[in-house]
Amino acid sequence: MGLFRRPEMPTPAEPGLWSRGFGFVATRSLQTLIVLALVAVGVFVITQLSLVFIPVTIALILASAIHPLVALMRRRGMPSILATWIALIGILAVLGGVVWIIVLTVRSQWDDLVDSATDGIAQVTDWLGTLPFDVGAIDLDDVWASAQDFLTSASFGQGALAGVSATASFFTGLALMIVVLFFFLKDGPRIWEFLLRPFTGESYERARRIGDKTVDVFGGYIRGTSIVAAADALGIGIGLAILQIPLAVPLAVIVFLTAFIPLVGATAAGILAALVALVTHGPVAALIVVGIVVLVNQLEGNFLQPVVMARSLKLHALVILLALTAGTILGGIVGAVLSVPLAAVAWGIITVWDGPHTPARPFRKKRSETV
Repeated sequence: MGLFRRPEMPTPAEPGLWSRGFGFVATRSLQTLIVLALVAVGVFVITQLSLVFIPVTIALILASAIHPLVALMRRRGMPSILATWIALIGILAVLGGVVWIIVLTVRSQWDDLVDSATDGIAQVTDWLGTLPFDVGAIDLDDVWASAQDFLTSASFGQGALAGVSATASFFTGLALMIVVLFFFLKDGPRIWEFLLRPFTGESYERARRIGDKTVDVFGGYIRGTSIVAAADALGIGIGLAILQIPLAVPLAVIVFLTAFIPLVGATAAGILAALVALVTHGPVAALIVVGIVVLVNQLEGNFLQPVVMARSLKLHALVILLALTAGTILGGIVGAVLSVPLAAVAWGIITVWDGPHTPARPFRKKRSETV
């Protein structure tokens, strides 16, 4: 009869202590703490090596943006080194031209701006005298004496030394960025292939996808943002020129530069332009400038940006706001500029983690998410 006995089914194993209830929560909590600790260490290292990290990141972004032009010149038969030099000199010429225009325009209109500002301050002072409460308790002589004491104090000397150190760090980072940018333009693909030597099989393919996606996101984001920023600067600059606002060209350049800081950049530039108009031409001109800024931003956001940025990754406004806040805390203005493209690259890496069009498993859409 033993030949016909039914085999006994194996008894399912009891779940372990660490895979149920509080044990499961404890395991996941420990894993989360380890991940957060690694992220904190990474952020600490980046902040300590900001003089290296920031120039290298800026060089990578610029190289990604201009890579299609360099690749086109090489496909047309131009030697690699010549294409690299043309691209590098072109970038430096554009950046240098922007700085030159700002300095030249400010120098030519500085006296007029100072006179207008003096008149504007006098008007504000007269207006303060009409208020129902007394503001004359402020002694301007005491304020000037305090300012002189500060200028001759040790604190001011320490601040000046800090400014000299910051200037030296800026030029050091600028030189490093130019050198790194040259090698990224010349040997970028070969450098990436060298870094991928430890990987094989699926890990190698994933790393290749990550590299391609990073270049695509950086390049598309910067090229699209540059077009949008140029449109904003042109529209607002023309409006300022029609109103004959002093420093219209530098203000337009500031609009262009601040457009690389999403959400808050355009607002800050508009406030600055309105303040200049208020000081030089009065409240009516300032209100007109505010209207021009709002109109240009609405046209750009509703018509131009969806077309230009269609191929670039879009991030939710909340993600952009959090990235801007974290970037500003960690890196100041430079951190605010770099935070959004870095966040876009991080999301781009997630979207190609398991395949060219297959996101990482936790981020795949598993159900209808419409509400």
